[in-house]
Amino acid sequence: MNGRPLNDLPLNDRSAKTLAAVLFDMDGTLVDTEVLWWETAEEIAAGLGYALTGADAPEVVGRAVADTAAHLVRVARAGDAAELAKALTDRFFRRVEAGAPMRPGAQRLLTALESEGVPFALVSASPRVVVDSVVGGSLAHVPFAFTLSADDTVLTKPHPDPYRAAAARLGAAPRTCVAVEDSPDGAASAEAAGCGLLVVPSLLPVPPSPLRTFALSLTEVTPDTLRACLTAPPGA
Repeated sequence: MNGRPLNDLPLNDRSAKTLAAVLFDMDGTLVDTEVLWWETAEEIAAGLGYALTGADAPEVVGRAVADTAAHLVRVARAGDAAELAKALTDRFFRRVEAGAPMRPGAQRLLTALESEGVPFALVSASPRVVVDSVVGGSLAHVPFAFTLSADDTVLTKPHPDPYRAAAARLGAAPRTCVAVEDSPDGAASAEAAGCGLLVVPSLLPVPPSPLRTFALSLTEVTPDTLRACLTAPPGA
């Protein structure tokens, strides 16, 4: 495991910092949708006469729809980016509507945060229609403070805008919030925004950095270990 594993966090840090909020990524973090997204992109690419490979993964996994559409136009040398983005969204939506199971440990962690009164929100690079489908389905029982989609900020991940906007909406400084992510772009977004960061990789490896804490699964994570991911105490 690259980066700082949970077990390396100083024990005396686990209750010393105030956790204002937890900001969860959706696809691949709370729900098993990254595979559905890859299958969707694979299908669209095949229609252009192009076969996706692992080399394409960094431009597909964890990326916004527009980014993946633009990549397919480049590599296939065919298609219209706007039309491909619509096709990607429509087909991904249909797959998500059929069911998107929660990731292992997600429910336990959400329940623990709720019992401690720690607010949490959803910060996704998926379009609003997909976010609403998942939140109205697999995550319908989860009391998110709010959900933020790719349509809600001018720039989405890997830019810091989504996490900065989420922290501002909660009235919290980014450094007092912890983001939970699974992809390189999501991790880059949260880190650039100044959030504490826990990475639970799914389909793609995530590069290590001194500010990134890694876990193999959400089953390892508790509210106290999220507190230990904060980069600085309030007021620092």
